[in-house]
Formats: sequence, C-alpha cells, structure tokens
Amino acid sequence: MKIAIFTNNYLPNPYGVSGSIESFRKQFEALGHTVYIFAPVWKDYADENSNVFRYPSLDIEFKFRFPLGIPYSRKIDKILEGLDLDIIHSQHPNLLGSAAAKWAKKKNIPLVFTWHTLYDQYTHFFPIVPGKLAASWFIQKAVKYANRANTIITPTSSVIEIIKKWGVTNKNIQAIQTGVEEKIFQNADRNMTRERHGIKEDEIVLLLISRITAEKNIEFIFRSLAGVIKNNQKVKFLVVGGGDLLPHLKMITKNEGIESQVAFTDMVPRSELGNYNAAGDIFVYSSKSETQGIIITEAMYMGLPVVAVRATGISDLVEDGKTGFLVSEKEAEFARAAEKLISDKELRAEFSQEAKKIAREKYTSKICARKMLEVYGQAIQNFKSKIL
Repeated sequence: MKIAIFTNNYLPNPYGVSGSIESFRKQFEALGHTVYIFAPVWKDYADENSNVFRYPSLDIEFKFRFPLGIPYSRKIDKILEGLDLDIIHSQHPNLLGSAAAKWAKKKNIPLVFTWHTLYDQYTHFFPIVPGKLAASWFIQKAVKYANRANTIITPTSSVIEIIKKWGVTNKNIQAIQTGVEEKIFQNADRNMTRERHGIKEDEIVLLLISRITAEKNIEFIFRSLAGVIKNNQKVKFLVVGGGDLLPHLKMITKNEGIESQVAFTDMVPRSELGNYNAAGDIFVYSSKSETQGIIITEAMYMGLPVVAVRATGISDLVEDGKTGFLVSEKEAEFARAAEKLISDKELRAEFSQEAKKIAREKYTSKICARKMLEVYGQAIQNFKSKIL
C-alpha cells in the first residue's frame, strides 16, 4: 500500500501523536508498504526521511512549542498530484486535516481519521476563549470531520462511547492502540539512570513520564504523594518531562520539604525512555485527558506496576488488582495505593510480571501495525465497492 499521513504534530515534537505516527510508520515500511508524511515546517529541523513533506507553518510557542501548519502550498500540491496513493490517514480534524480531506476527495481514495484528543480537556490552551465555548467548537468540528471520514480510529475502546455521545454517527469505528517500539526498550540500563540521579540500589523509585502541563493533572500526584515520600526515606520520585508547570511543581517539593527525594529531568530524548522506565519501580499517573496513554503501555512493557486515576484511555490498559491499581481522583486513595506497592515487594513483582506479559501480547508496535493495515485494507475494499 501507498499511505499518506497528514498531521499537525510531528518530529521533533516529542509527544504522543508524533510517537504514534513514527511507531506505525516504521512497522508499515518494515512490512513493505510506502509511507508519506505531510506535516508543518519545524524551523531549524532537517528531516532524515525523504518521504516527509512540510507545509508552511506559524511557529507558535505557548506552554510548549507547537508550529501551526498552513494547509495551502503549491509545492506540496504538485508533490501530491504526482503520488499514486491508496489511502490517506489524517491525525487531526483541522489545519492539515482539511488538506487530508481535500486530497482524499481529489484522489478518490478513502480517508481514515484518528481521534486522538479529548478536546474538553485542552481548553486552557486558549485562555482568551471561555472554556465551554472552545470545547464545544472543537468537538463540533471534529464530529463533522469524523462523520465524513470513511473510517475512524480511536486509540482505545472507551473513547468510542464518548465521541458517539458528542454526535459521531459514523459506524466504521475501530479501536487500535499505538504499539510499544520494542527496540527503544531493549537492553535498557537501570543502573545508569539511577546513578545519574543519585538513586541508591535499595531505594524505590516512583516514576512519572509526562508533558508537565495542566491537562495532565500532575499537581494532583504531588499533593497525593508528598506525605508518602516524606514518610519513606527510601522512596525517590523521578519526574521525566518538560512543560510550563515545572517551576510550580519544584516550589511544591520545596514547601513540602521533599526536595532531596524528588528529581526533575525536563525533556529527555525518546531513545532514553527505556533507561528511565528501567530505573523505576512503580509508575504513577493521574491524567484524565488521555485517549490512549502510550506511556502506560511502555511502562507495562518494562514491568512497572501502575498507580493511576481511573479515566478514559488509562482504564482500558491497566487491569485493577492485576497490573496495578486504578483509583478515584482522591488524594488519600491514590496515596494508599502507592504505599501498598511500596511496602509489598512480592505484590510489586506479581504485578510486574503480569504487566510485561500483557504488554508483549497486546501492545507491541508489530501487533498494532498489523491491526491498522487490516483496517486500511477493509476501508479500501468498502470504498471500491461503493464506487462500483
């Protein structure tokens, strides 16, 4: 197959959508398919992949850098006119998503759309617009786009019911998780990362890997775990990620008197995530804005039991009482779950083995890519049958 992926979010941006695209791209190409990526220009970044084409963009930085693609380019139009494509996969309903829909129609080929975002959780990125109004506008745009697509992909099953309630009537919906890129996590070095951050062999590491922004609900974790950390001198909290909330979280650790037990890394290269997961003992997470939580399946792949707030996306992945604990958004409950795993080495080991097993059986990039290719094949077949 010749596949075109249109995205507003791509390398070198280190976050979820970029990682998802790269995971699928690598596997598609390994299986003999051709993938073209259409993304916004990222100033001063040079693509190594010759099949990446960049639309002009506005280089915006608010909370974090995020170039906004402009979906008009004569140069890109000429490139697309010359490509013999089988399917177009759009990652967004707006900006370059509009170009994806236009070209699917021009080429007379199927449009697949992945619904990545719970838009009601991201209104703080638009402070000049009232939250409910911004959420309603984005949801309506996404619903309209999803209903005109040939197939919708949601990263987890729980998202399907949400988008149906929002007005999606398209019946061609499939849940496909982004898979773990196993290569990144092979031969991970637990000791190197712990030594870098002054963590001793007998200390238990609570690990968080996340973008450090409001929609990830990270302050809740700090409020929940401050007492746990303070009362357990053998516990360290390793926070991996960058974002505008870092100064505030550092102030919390200072005020709580736990500075010596908390290490902040800011952003790290994706290639180092295996080492950081290997350094951890328990993964903690409280985001309520996830549609999939790639970072959760990566932690599970590395054998980390998870303590997380029960929420969309995450609850599809973590099996409560089997691979970790899912709790309500109550500080005391979150703290008790973390303390139970800290104090019970055998339970940690039991959850660890189960998490590894499930991640390897369900969530590797190879398994997920094959599922996506099956969906592409079905979408192409259905599209052709309608034409005939």
